[in-house]
Parts: sequence; structure tokens; C-alpha cells
Amino acid sequence: MEKIKQTSKGNRLEGLDLARYVAFVGMVIVNFKIAMGAEGGEGVLNLLTVALEGRAAATFVVLAGIGLGLASLKGLDQTISVTIKRALFLLVIGLLNMTIFDADILHYYAFYFLFGVLLLPLGSRALFGVLVGLNIAFAIMILTLNYDAGWNWDDYTYSGFWTPIGFIRNLFFNGWHPVIPWLGFLLFGIILSRISLAERATQGKLVAGGAVAFVIAEGLSTFLKAQLTPIALELVELATTEPVPPMPLYTLAGLGAACVVVGVCLLISDRLKAMGVLRLVVPAGRQTLTLYIAHILVGLGTLEALGMLGGQTIGQAVGASLLFCFAATVYALIWARWFKRGPIEVAMRTLAG
Repeated sequence: MEKIKQTSKGNRLEGLDLARYVAFVGMVIVNFKIAMGAEGGEGVLNLLTVALEGRAAATFVVLAGIGLGLASLKGLDQTISVTIKRALFLLVIGLLNMTIFDADILHYYAFYFLFGVLLLPLGSRALFGVLVGLNIAFAIMILTLNYDAGWNWDDYTYSGFWTPIGFIRNLFFNGWHPVIPWLGFLLFGIILSRISLAERATQGKLVAGGAVAFVIAEGLSTFLKAQLTPIALELVELATTEPVPPMPLYTLAGLGAACVVVGVCLLISDRLKAMGVLRLVVPAGRQTLTLYIAHILVGLGTLEALGMLGGQTIGQAVGASLLFCFAATVYALIWARWFKRGPIEVAMRTLAG
């Protein structure tokens, strides 16, 4: 493994916590929008929420990869042992969560971490090669396999998930966040953990490089769609940057967005810390696992009790999501006065080390 540069570790971690908070807010907006049936429409809010779809979750996975890479500094053998235990923990709570929330990502995380930690000994070039290979493999799979198998796209339900074949198919191919190619986001995070993230020059390059990658992905997608539409509408989805299905251009756009978010958060963390803003959001950024579960049980649960699941406007969805994020931020800030980690994070560390 390459020698990892270290500088200003504390500031780096606070910037990453800020990035986790930003990704969490984006994820809540997307999930509330879908659950409240605020699909379609026009206007700035709709454009912003569409831009967040798939990008917020991808940024989360990249950040998880950065965390895994940084954790390996304490010792590879220890990291492998602890990560496998935590993967089992995430698998269990993810499958439990699946009984009430079909779009759960935690059970996918379990396998991202499992495969990711086993690939940790590889160099950055090799990891990038695996990332590219995953995307090539998915493109081949979607051309040769039935991507619609198990899906009812009218109500987004998936039949056969709890069968061995259905579970494997959903996990690796046509689920919400399939291991192929989503594992690539975690591997990219590991690669990022090996560069000097605390250096401003690196942070600037992340923002610039990420923006270029995002623009290239979206521009190329627009061009290819225009060329493919007259030929066959079925081919248009091969050039999409939408998260379903996660084609290679989606991965490029997701990686670009993640680089921009991470770079910007690292760049502005010192300024926000001096202004006193960082201390307000970092506690929430440090317990995103707890808040992820809370946004389902408490957030979506409240919306269901109020009869607001379905038939709502984009403004109502964004308003509800921001209200929940505000409440979650206040809760995390209060919780952090007595506890260093969130309750589910504590449970995971207690059971898995």
C-alpha cells in the first residue's frame, strides 16, 4: 500500500464530518420527495432535488471509503477484523430496516465494506482498475440480463427479495444500490484517503476535478441521448446519469459530485469553525447512522401518521425534509453534550469493536 501523507488530521476529520452532514441533508430531501410522491414538476426546487438523486448517497459511500482508508492507518489486520464485524452488524439492521423501508442502503453497505476491506491491500491504481471493471461489468450485465426482473415500477416494489436468487440479483445487479457498480464509490474513497486531503491545493483540485468530471458526464449524456433517441429509445438508458440504472456516466457524475462536496467542505471547514457554525453541524455529521434510521422511523413515520405519504408538492417535500434535518441537528447537538457518539454508533462499536 502506498505511503499515506498526513497533515492536520483534526481539521481533515471535521471537514469530512461536514461533508457527511451535507450528504445526509441531501439524502433526506431525496427520500422525502420520493415518499411524499412529489415527483415531476418544474422550477428550481425540482431541478435541485433531481440533481441530488443518487449523488447524495454516492457521496456518503465515498466518505465511507475515506473513513475505511484512514482507519487502516491503525493497522490493516485490526481494520479487517473490525470491519467484517461491523459489516455483519449493518447487514442485520439493514435487513430489519428492509421490512419497513424498501430503499434501505445499509445492507448494501455491509457488502461494500466486506469487499472493500478485503481489497484494502491493493494499491490505488489497482483499486481504480477494479472501479473501472465494475462499471464495465455492469454495462455488460444490463445488455445481457433482465434488469426489470422482480420490479414493479408502478409502485417501486420488488418481488422475490427474500428468496436466494432474488436477494443476490437485487444485491449485485438491479437493486437500489447494487454492489456492481456501487462498490466503486467506496474504492474511490479509499483512494482519496491516501492523498493529502488536509492540503488546500489538494482540496482545490478535488473541487475543480470533480466539477469537470460532473460536467463531462452530463454533457456526454445529453449528446449521446440525442444521437440514440432516433435509433432506439431502449438505448437511451445506456447513456443516462440517473441512479437507476447506474450506468458508467452516472458513476462518473456521482464521483464528480462527491469530489466537489468533499473538497468544498474541507476548504471551508476552518472558516466555518471560526464563525462557530461547524460546531453546530459536526455532531450530526458524526452520527449519520443513527440519523439515517431516525429519518425513516421518525421522519417518514410522522409523515405517514399525518397522511402525507403521496400526493404532495415538491415545496412540501423540501420543507418537511429541512424541518426534519433542523430537528436532527438540534438533537445531535444536545446529545453531543453528554455522549461522543450516537446511540446506534455506540451499539455498533460495542458489538463489533
